[in-house]
Amino acid sequence: MKLLLVHLMVACAAATKDLSGTMLTFPLETSTAHVRLNTPRQNFGAVTVCHRSFTDLRRDHSLFSLATPTFDNGILIFWDATNKEVEPHIRNQKAEYRGFDYKPNMWHSICTTWDAATGLVQLWFDGQPSVRKFVASGANITGSPIIILGQEQDRHGAAFELKQSFVGMMSDVHMWDYILSVCEIQKYMDQTNFTPGNTLNWRALDYQTTGNILEENRFAHVQRCP
Repeated sequence: MKLLLVHLMVACAAATKDLSGTMLTFPLETSTAHVRLNTPRQNFGAVTVCHRSFTDLRRDHSLFSLATPTFDNGILIFWDATNKEVEPHIRNQKAEYRGFDYKPNMWHSICTTWDAATGLVQLWFDGQPSVRKFVASGANITGSPIIILGQEQDRHGAAFELKQSFVGMMSDVHMWDYILSVCEIQKYMDQTNFTPGNTLNWRALDYQTTGNILEENRFAHVQRCP
């Protein structure tokens, strides 16, 4: 009963909100604090996921975690600090991308695309495209998704590990159920007038926070004066 009461105290009710100009701040290393992003969609034959993050972590950490009842890493965007690589996981299969300049204490914009028909995944890191690599093909990502920021799911909505948690700031999380054109991805990178996500839309986000997570003005704390 005590555990239930604690959970109810720290979990804010789900709400739909325009987070334009807002960042979510994850100030503590913890195995509990996270943001759950909600969508009614349960079938993905193609996806594009874009997000911006700011951290000084030198260890592994999750940037985006979507789990289904079948795959704990339905879609996972993960930084592997040991190998210094960004790892997109699709349906529990991963690709490895090295050579990106993932500097601490600055904003990084990352977009990931995947198509079930070809099985190909591609990253866009601060406007720079990666090679296209094979991860998984022949089947869609299906089932009720649980989408988490701040933690990596080792089970559907659960089994978080402190040493894989995210500490820092996140903003502009969007997800589409199709592959964005190169021009649209570049617009996102340049923060110009891009088409918002039709699965997750930062400007109309249905989400729920658990633990010590702050909503702050993105430009008030890390933007330099002209």
